[in-house]
Amino acid sequence: MTFFLNNWFLFVAALVSGGLLAWPLLSRGAVMGGISPAEAVNLINRERGVLIDVSEPAEYGAGHAGGSKNVPFGRLETATDLPKNKTVPLLLMCPTGARAHRGVAILRKRGYEKASAVAGGVAAWREANLPMERSA
Repeated sequence: MTFFLNNWFLFVAALVSGGLLAWPLLSRGAVMGGISPAEAVNLINRERGVLIDVSEPAEYGAGHAGGSKNVPFGRLETATDLPKNKTVPLLLMCPTGARAHRGVAILRKRGYEKASAVAGGVAAWREANLPMERSA
């Protein structure tokens, strides 16, 4: 106990440095789960995953991941333009990743068990220097 009292500042420094090390993981959406953009690319290439952008059309037009298909969040429950094969990985994204996480729950209820959100959304995709497109 004396050691702790005499060296309390070392324990505080350890806690602060640990928090600073964990901050990038927390701020990128790791707490919410999801897969990284690199994992998404692997699923697209290896398992023919489909990249679905749940942004509104105006957001999608301003910039989206290359090869993604736009299915706005509000249409997910009734969308007919999703893949018929429900075993194909569906990789959802939006500008920040928040709507995509909610969209995963909707698609899993519809039977798409391999639905996943891309952590960090379009921002993380852009940060990873992956292909981006704009709609006219």
